[in-house]
Amino acid sequence: MTRTDLSGLQIGAATAAVQIEGGDPGNQWHAFAQRPGRIADGTTPTPATDHWRRWREDTDLMAELGLQVYRLGIEWSRIEPAPGRVDDSAIARYREELTAVRDHGIIPLVTLHHFSHPTWFDELGGWTSAGAVGRFLDHVERMVSSFGDLVAEWVTINEPNVYATQGFLFGEFPPGRSGAWRDIRRVLHTMCRAHCLAYERIHDLQAHAKVGVAHHLRVFEPRRRRNPVHRLFARTNAYLFQEAISHALLGGRFPRVLGRQPSDVCPGRFYDFLGINYYSRSAISGMRDGRFDGVPVNDLGWEIYPTGIVEVARWLHDRYPGPIWVTENGTADAADDFRSRFIVEHLRAMVTSDLPFERYYHWCLVDNWEWAEGHTARFGLVELDTTTLERRVRRSGELLAGAIESGAVTDELYRDYVAGSTYRC
Repeated sequence: MTRTDLSGLQIGAATAAVQIEGGDPGNQWHAFAQRPGRIADGTTPTPATDHWRRWREDTDLMAELGLQVYRLGIEWSRIEPAPGRVDDSAIARYREELTAVRDHGIIPLVTLHHFSHPTWFDELGGWTSAGAVGRFLDHVERMVSSFGDLVAEWVTINEPNVYATQGFLFGEFPPGRSGAWRDIRRVLHTMCRAHCLAYERIHDLQAHAKVGVAHHLRVFEPRRRRNPVHRLFARTNAYLFQEAISHALLGGRFPRVLGRQPSDVCPGRFYDFLGINYYSRSAISGMRDGRFDGVPVNDLGWEIYPTGIVEVARWLHDRYPGPIWVTENGTADAADDFRSRFIVEHLRAMVTSDLPFERYYHWCLVDNWEWAEGHTARFGLVELDTTTLERRVRRSGELLAGAIESGAVTDELYRDYVAGSTYRC
């Protein structure tokens, strides 16, 4: 192992409000989690990590780890618990947290929609309704006016493709529908249009802002590369899942598969950075994801494929050049057996490429409530005791802190935290 220089990269962590805050019954995930069998361990997003009350402790943890950047969500249902009714106390609470983050020298990146929204929004039809974009833009404007003096970096929407497929194809996210192809198309069209218009609205209000979308990208490969059917399905899955909406989100060009070009979106540039959420690779032989035999996997059975982070970034950057921010990357590893190796191998792949990677946000800070997986999937640099809610920095957290402090993965860090660790197959 030779030293891996990280001096050109800002490193931090990413979180989502529902997954950490606890205590907010006003969003659709709380209602969804009450349905029997929806969440793997039967838990709900209360208390999650109780971050709403323990945010000072978590902010101090970020400072202790030396994090330079932090991606967090602001929960729409806390800000606007009923249509048109604003909770000023929630705004004040978020302002206090954002101020503390900045006082520690950490740059906040705020996500405006991260899989969750108010229950009242869902009752009006959610992202399938004709008024969804207008309601979201009202929220966007309120966020910039409320926090623009503290925040200049925004993610409009997190993973529209995952939101649509999990909620309307596989039924694992609210509203829990399966095979609703027409609604998937409508949701994706609406969310892409909402992003483009939000990008323009934020820049109208805050000219110096940096605005993007957190786009989930994965590597789709044919299970058998010589099999023409496998190749066809791999290409089709990649196009339907991530390529078509890339053109709408980043270039404002809506392919026919998404529907008509919106009259209020003209093709152009709708990103200031390329936000990429990357986790794994899929082996494709049909319309569903598969996995190659004998590959390293995490606790959820996802393949660990570090070079894929460069593969997906190169594909996107070739079509939409710009600075690359890895807005999520992490792995489920409850025992913390291989997370340090995972982090180092992904960072090394990034910085040894010729691509303009500027930021790396590790998913996540503290073990959180991982959507339909509940507390069964552990992604944190910091371990959470779900009974006492006590936090304990893992060795992988120590590794990342050391790399940030050194500006590199040094030989010593590699020897102490990575050497000797192995993935499992």
